[in-house]
Amino acid sequence: MNEKNYFLKPNSTAQKQYEALRAYFVDNISAAETAKKNGYTLRAFTSLVADFRKKRRNNPDNEIFFQVKKPGRKIEKKDSSIISKVISLRKAYLSVPDIKVVLNGKNIEISEKKIYLILKDEGFARLPRRSKKAKQESSFSKIVPEKSSPLQLKSDDTFSSNSIGIMLFWPIIRKFGIDAVIENSAYPATTTISKFSSIMSFLALKLSNIRRYSADDIWCMDRGQGFFAQLNVLPKNAWFSSYSHRIRKEDNLAFLRELHKLWIENGLLGDTINLDFTTIPYWGDNGHLENNWSGKRRHALSSMLAVLAQDPDSGIIDYGDADIVHKNESAVVLEFLDFYRESKKKKDLEYLVFDSKFTNYQNLSKLDDENIKFVTIRRRGKKIVDEVNNFPASKWVKKRVPCAGNKVRNLRVNDSILLLKGYDKKIRQIAITGHGKIKPALIITNDFELKTEDVVRKYTKRWIVEKSISEQIDFFHLNRVSSSMVIKVDFDLTMTILAHNLYRLLADKLDRYSHYSDIKIYEQFIMNSGEINIFNDQVHVMLKKKKNLPLVLSIMEEFSSVKYPWLKNRTLEFRGMSNS
Repeated sequence: MNEKNYFLKPNSTAQKQYEALRAYFVDNISAAETAKKNGYTLRAFTSLVADFRKKRRNNPDNEIFFQVKKPGRKIEKKDSSIISKVISLRKAYLSVPDIKVVLNGKNIEISEKKIYLILKDEGFARLPRRSKKAKQESSFSKIVPEKSSPLQLKSDDTFSSNSIGIMLFWPIIRKFGIDAVIENSAYPATTTISKFSSIMSFLALKLSNIRRYSADDIWCMDRGQGFFAQLNVLPKNAWFSSYSHRIRKEDNLAFLRELHKLWIENGLLGDTINLDFTTIPYWGDNGHLENNWSGKRRHALSSMLAVLAQDPDSGIIDYGDADIVHKNESAVVLEFLDFYRESKKKKDLEYLVFDSKFTNYQNLSKLDDENIKFVTIRRRGKKIVDEVNNFPASKWVKKRVPCAGNKVRNLRVNDSILLLKGYDKKIRQIAITGHGKIKPALIITNDFELKTEDVVRKYTKRWIVEKSISEQIDFFHLNRVSSSMVIKVDFDLTMTILAHNLYRLLADKLDRYSHYSDIKIYEQFIMNSGEINIFNDQVHVMLKKKKNLPLVLSIMEEFSSVKYPWLKNRTLEFRGMSNS
C-alpha cells in the first residue's frame, strides 16, 4: 500500500472533508482550486466551509474530526443562564423558533433542537396550534430589545430569522434601481439611522405583514428584519411614529414621481390607468375629519380619503394621495394627469378609467382638451334608470364580455350617442344589464371607435384596482393608522404603494403564480424562516424547506451575480436549509 496516497486520496468522507478544509485554511489554497482537487462543486465546498465555521463558533471546545469516544452515557454541560432564558421565554408563550430568534437577537447562538430538549427536560409540553393573530400577539413586548444601530457587517456571522423571506425583495430593489431612488429622495436621515435604513425599516414591516406600528415591538426581536434594513435590529415603534411626522407631502410626491420614471423605463405602465378612492378609518380624536363611505364596513365613518392610480395589466400602483376632501374629489383626475405628465420620462397615456365619484362633466371636457380618452360611470337617478329600463327589446344586443379569471359573461347592452347637460359635446353611453346588479350600469366614454365589448372590458378591469385596494386595507393595514395627521398617513400610503409594487414585481417572476394576490404571495413564498450566513464576498440566505422553495431558488439564480452596495459589494445567494 502506498502510504502517501492514504493522505492524498482519502477514502472516508470525514478524512476527505478534513484534508480539503486543511488545504483551504492552512495551505491558503483558493476555494475553487480546493473544490476541484477534492471532487467538490464550488457550491458544495463553500457549504462545507460554512458548516465547519458554524460548528467551531457554536462549540469551540468540541472536536469535529478526531473525537474520542468515551463509554457510558453522555453528560452534557448545561449553561444555566441560557436555560433560564429559554424557560422565561416559553412562559411568555413563545414558540421554539421565536425563542431562537430572540436569543439570536441577544447574540446567543443556540439551535432549535437544543431549545426543544431544554424545554422537554424541564417538563414543558408543545404549544397548541395557534392562529396567526395569536402568534403575533405573543408576549414579545415583555422582552427589552436592543437599541437600533447601523449594522456592522462581520464575516463568519450567522443568525436566525423568522422573517427571512423578505430577503427575496433585495434583488428586485437592486435590479430596478429602487435603492438609488431612496438614496436620492428628500426623505430625512436621523442621527443614528441613515435615509436608506429608515425607508427600508418601514418596508421591512410592510413586506412581512406586521399588523401596525403601534401594536408592540415584536420586530425588534428579529435580526433578519434589521438585516433587511442594514441595522442590527429595527427601531422601536416610537421611532417609526416620530420619523413619519418629519415627512412632508411634497417629499412623498417627489418620491412617487421618481418611481414613476422607473415604471415607464421598464415598460410597466401601459396606455390605461384606473383610478379609485379608498377610505382610511381613524379610531382616535377625529373631529376634524370628514365622513367617508367604507365599502368594507358598509357605512360612512370619520376617516381620511385616499386615491390610488393603478395600471390594470401590470398591477403597478403609480400614484397615491391621502389628502382628498369632498369638495376636491372631482379634481383628482386632473391632478393625477398633471403628476403623470410632469415626469421627464414620458409615455403616451390614452385612457383614464374611474367611477362616478370622479365624474364632473366640466372636467370631462378638460380631458377632451388634453386628448385623453375616459371611461367612467354615469350617475343614475330614478328618471334615468326608468328611461333605460323602458328601452324596447330591439335596442338591446347580447354581448359576450371577458371578465376576470378567463371567465366570460353574457350581457345585454345598448350602445348609443347622446347629449349630457353640462357636457358640450356628444358622448357615447353603453347601458348594461345582466351584470348581477338591480340597476343597469351606464358607462360613458368619449371613445367612439372602440368596440362595445372592449369598452366594457376596460371598465370591468377597473375592479382590479378595487380588489388591490381591498387587499391593502387587509394585508398592508392601511385601516390601522395611529394618527389622524394626514402627512403621516400619506407617508404610510406611499410606503404601502412601494411594498405592493415590490410584490407585483416579484409575482411577475413567479410564472404561473403571477396572478396571485399580495397576501397569497406572502403566504406561499415570503412567510419563511431560516438563517443568514455572512462571508467575505457573499451572503447566504438559508431558507427552510417549503413546497415552492425549488421555484424560488431557481428564480433567484438570475440575481446570483448582483452586487449590493450596502453589503460592501457582496453577492447574495439563496439556498435551502438541510434537515439536520
